[in-house]
Amino acid sequence: MTTELSRPQAVRDAAAAAVPAALADLGTLVRIPSIAFPGFDPADVRRSAEAVASLAEGLGIFDSVEIRDAAIPGTDERGMPAVLASRAARNGRPTILLYAHHDVQPTGDDALWESPPFEPTVRDGRIFGRGAADDKAGVMAHIGALRALKEALGEDFDLGVALFIEGEEEAGSRSFAQFLSDNADALRADVIVVADSGNWDDKTPGLTVSLRGNVRFTLRVRTLDHASHSGMFGGAAPDAMMATITLLATLWAQDGSVAVEGMTSRDAATPEYSEETLRDEAGLPAGVEPIGHGSILDRIWNQPSITVTGIDAPSVVNASNTLSPEISVVLSARIAPGQPAREAYEALERHVRAHAPFGAQVEIIDLDLGDGFLVDTSGWAVETAREALAEGYGAASLDLGVGGSIPFISDLVREFPSAQILVTGVEDPHAKAHSPNESLHVETFRHALIAEALLLEKLDARTL
Repeated sequence: MTTELSRPQAVRDAAAAAVPAALADLGTLVRIPSIAFPGFDPADVRRSAEAVASLAEGLGIFDSVEIRDAAIPGTDERGMPAVLASRAARNGRPTILLYAHHDVQPTGDDALWESPPFEPTVRDGRIFGRGAADDKAGVMAHIGALRALKEALGEDFDLGVALFIEGEEEAGSRSFAQFLSDNADALRADVIVVADSGNWDDKTPGLTVSLRGNVRFTLRVRTLDHASHSGMFGGAAPDAMMATITLLATLWAQDGSVAVEGMTSRDAATPEYSEETLRDEAGLPAGVEPIGHGSILDRIWNQPSITVTGIDAPSVVNASNTLSPEISVVLSARIAPGQPAREAYEALERHVRAHAPFGAQVEIIDLDLGDGFLVDTSGWAVETAREALAEGYGAASLDLGVGGSIPFISDLVREFPSAQILVTGVEDPHAKAHSPNESLHVETFRHALIAEALLLEKLDARTL
């Protein structure tokens, strides 16, 4: 056991020593293609959950470690397997809930990967592979930090810990709310760490304090009862592709900003972020201009955006001289923090129906809504986390907004209203999460693991 004065240094040393094993275990997890989307083998997600459960059991600190799932509301289906481990707090110490997810995005076109997506490959100080950053690195930051805490303090530390590693975050967390309800007693905590975000850069830690919400749906546009010859009827009968393109164009203003009445923006200051940085991090080539107005981070953090993420239409190889009767597109909108997702959806629906050209029939299906999130930064846990991040990275942390969404956080707030929520992560701006050649910056991971271990030590020393 360490003396009180040596505790933080002992934990830091143990955390640094824990990094190689954590990276090796990360490689094992990355090799499992745990894609929770329909059409992929759910046995791989089960295998991934079993691997994570084995890591949790190997810590030797939990009262229980289980693989559980929950019903998907409104269906007769059950969600993907999650890992739930818990140990009770003692002697007045707080309980911390550590969240990450072990499922991953599909790989997309494998030809775009420079190395096989499920074969972790090290080059240029990074580990490449699907899930290497999002979010199996988050899983291993938790496991590695807990290993360090046990190594430094022994297994009889007083901090309460709940470990919740979800299995379907990338596929929409459809059973998440039910899982929280089913397991509320085991998950209840004073502090919740959601390790599924990013950092300012590969040297500067970030604490995410705002997230945009999301609205996603499939839009069907129909103009004809059946396909017709484009030469015989083109110019008189409107085809669905023409109507779809005309309708979609009304969603954006000339500068590319959202032009949907009722979708709001948030007024909040943002740090300096140059166009050059945007070009580097987003892969924006010379000659292609950024869209929108206001500061660049204001556009990403505080304003709405709309993206067409999929389309069902005749492919180029199957093109024929035909008027298409129906076209379907997937619209993905990001919502400014503070606007309810339902309100934003209603604004989008009104716009789509009001701007359907030529009397086209429009139908909206497969609606998915997720509210944004604003962190209450006044609690003691936020300040404690800032201290741990600064000590772990050797640089002061920045409060970040994120253009992406983690809609299940609103479920955490609803189920555990008194918990303080910290949104952290191991990604840097070049991680390319969801894209080909996703990667983890090894040095950033090292700092993240050390910072989390120091946070655990600080909480173990705190009496509520």
